[in-house]
Amino acid sequence: MRRSTRRSYLKRQQHGLARKRQIAGTLEEWRASAFEHALEQFDEAARRLKLRDNQIAMIKLPRRITEVRLPVRMDDGTIRNFRAFRVQHNIARGPAKGGIRFHQDVNVDEVKALAFWMTYKCAVVGIPMGGAKGGVVVDPGKLSPGERERLSRRYMAEMIDLFGPDRDVPAPDVNTGPQVMSWMMDTYIMHKHDFLPGVITGKPVGLGGSEGRRSATSLGVLFCVRKAAQRLGLQLKGATATVQGFGNVGSYAAQLLAQDGVRVVAISDVEGAWRNDDGIDIRAAMNHVARRGSLRGFRGGVRMLSAAKLLELPVDILVPAALENQITGGNAARVRAQIIAEGANGPTTPDADRILAKRGAFVIPDILCNAGGVTVSYLEWVQNRMGYYWTEERVNQDLKRYMDHAFDVVYDTMKKRRVSMRVAAFMVAIQRVTEASEMRGLYA
Repeated sequence: MRRSTRRSYLKRQQHGLARKRQIAGTLEEWRASAFEHALEQFDEAARRLKLRDNQIAMIKLPRRITEVRLPVRMDDGTIRNFRAFRVQHNIARGPAKGGIRFHQDVNVDEVKALAFWMTYKCAVVGIPMGGAKGGVVVDPGKLSPGERERLSRRYMAEMIDLFGPDRDVPAPDVNTGPQVMSWMMDTYIMHKHDFLPGVITGKPVGLGGSEGRRSATSLGVLFCVRKAAQRLGLQLKGATATVQGFGNVGSYAAQLLAQDGVRVVAISDVEGAWRNDDGIDIRAAMNHVARRGSLRGFRGGVRMLSAAKLLELPVDILVPAALENQITGGNAARVRAQIIAEGANGPTTPDADRILAKRGAFVIPDILCNAGGVTVSYLEWVQNRMGYYWTEERVNQDLKRYMDHAFDVVYDTMKKRRVSMRVAAFMVAIQRVTEASEMRGLYA
């Protein structure tokens, strides 16, 4: 290699490494700030409710944070240790509830924020459960199926004293799913010597999972969008939408919106964004992802230069269904959607909320909009406890009843108290958690 060529090559390598470090630093900042943003959301609602210091002390911060090291034997015989977390935020209204994610960027602040949101998500839709979340610091793409199973079982075994149908009921999250839940349930059952499917939700239907669970979060988003459009006088047939994130939540949300007559003009995933103003064929996109694992190579639209531009398209409905902190103080002024339906947890920062409110955007907050998943998880838990299982039609009817009622209560609170939908949702949820805590009292 010539000296000049080698210098150019090394310069490109150094630039790439610096860029990777910059991205990693940004992700770390996002996740560290997630819990701060969650607390800022709480403080605004608590101020409106005029909560006393003692009331705040009972319900604001996590009740238990557990961190362990999971030793796992790898396929080559070596043993690796993985950091793992479980945060239980509040159990005043029922057993803790929340997913477990496998991701290389998981940290305790992110898990604390997600557990916090789960507490108030359960409360706002009125299901009798509290909030929790778990995570393992791992890149699951680098694990063999056997290593993935051993890691899953080790997580349950190391934290088994936390879990139980009346204590803490985990569920799938990022990079986990029905198979991981099956392994964890089996581990719990083998330790307890009892068949207790209610210890975990998100299981396959053949092991006590609920019909309708896979699309539940997205269906909840659809129910909220329908209610918002009705309140705003927007006809969904012929309306336009963009969906950021094309995982389970985003893809099903796009499909359901399209079935309601909405023209989905742009979608995105980690590979980039695709736009077609005539409307993207969502079924074709979902089939492509099922074959390829991502939208890379999808030819159903024109690829945009930047995935970030998807958030700024002039559409009626925007569904951020990717990661936290996507709409920020830096880009909120350029977000032009009339309805923002938060399919992800924490996609909008407090600074962005204030900018969107001034513009008159109608934001359906995450603790309401994406609560369909935990609602059907609750229904799965109920079915497990009864030993009697419902049809998908029955599950969806119950889900609609919970979501429609919750939306109406939050909307009425917004109008009555003259606050945003997010503040109204937190006011409803915090009031319910506060009342439960005060009725129970403080055991001394």
